[in-house]
Amino acid sequence: MFYNFLYPFHTELSWLNVFRYITFRSIGCAVTAFLLVVIIGPRFIAWLQKKQIGQVIRDDGPETHFSKKGVPTMGGVLILFAVTASSLLWTDLRSGLVWLLIGISLFFGLIGSMDDIKKIRKGNSRGLSPREKLALQVLGAAVVGIFLLLTPGYDGILSIPFIKSYQPDLGWWYLPFAVLVIVGASNAVNLTDGLDGLAAGPIVITASTYLIFSYVAGNAVVASYLQIPYVPGAGEVTIFCGAMVGACLGFLWFNCYPAEIFMGDVGSLSLGGTLGVVSIITKQEFLLVIVGGIFVMEAISVILQVGYFKMTGGRRIFLMAPFHHHFEKKGWLEPKVVVRFWIVSIILGLIALATLKLR
Repeated sequence: MFYNFLYPFHTELSWLNVFRYITFRSIGCAVTAFLLVVIIGPRFIAWLQKKQIGQVIRDDGPETHFSKKGVPTMGGVLILFAVTASSLLWTDLRSGLVWLLIGISLFFGLIGSMDDIKKIRKGNSRGLSPREKLALQVLGAAVVGIFLLLTPGYDGILSIPFIKSYQPDLGWWYLPFAVLVIVGASNAVNLTDGLDGLAAGPIVITASTYLIFSYVAGNAVVASYLQIPYVPGAGEVTIFCGAMVGACLGFLWFNCYPAEIFMGDVGSLSLGGTLGVVSIITKQEFLLVIVGGIFVMEAISVILQVGYFKMTGGRRIFLMAPFHHHFEKKGWLEPKVVVRFWIVSIILGLIALATLKLR
């Protein structure tokens, strides 16, 4: 909005020329999202407490988590508000990619809110059935894939880290691939959101990494030099990523141990799905496996645990899945698990950035 309404006057007021720069607007968007969450946060938490919208704890979870029962949840609503509001303020509203990201984040947020509300009403950790949740996620992801494939200049070419000379074109087979990436990312982040600040930290790191990649992908000269796909309009995605970074940093202000609020499925499903969409828009889908390694590890731990349990008639690989609970069962304190997972996420983010120069 600032760009659309203020930049046209830069010929009369030269200082308005600053709104032309993606870097400036990205910083402004991140700071705005952060301040929105920090300022509104205390009142929002108080409102959740008044309405008794509290966390439901799984019966078979670690005993240390029982004290978290009733802590305000659905904080993802606040994150989505901050991301949407700041994006509308700082992005070029003529960008279809921005509207696509806002739309998919709100749609996946709606799925998560339905899941959260059902859990709260029933008083247990069972919300939407896996089939219901998956069907809605696939629907939203399919719409994104079709929209992008029908967009002029967009194609089904894959970009593979470290092997820039090989870029296979999937054509319309890219659609099921895109659905897999988006739905997988959404559920992986959802599984990670089990400890105070555990999901929000890696989301900040992943979004920050994609902020850089989207900026590079949106610059034809730099993209050509680094041998990565040039994506027209990806520069505005940079600003949206800034909104995610700022909003999640603001949320960490209240979500760090001991958490005053949880993001709930409305936040984790939405943020995960949105990161998946960002990876697709920037043509860096496989990079998400690297920078989002924490999310991948958590998802794989659940798949292995369930599969091994069924194959062996009740035996387990981990003391408890998702993976972060395994370390809790081994006696690690919650803050130690969270901070060490953050450290791993930072290292993975640096490795992902290294792919820019490795050919």
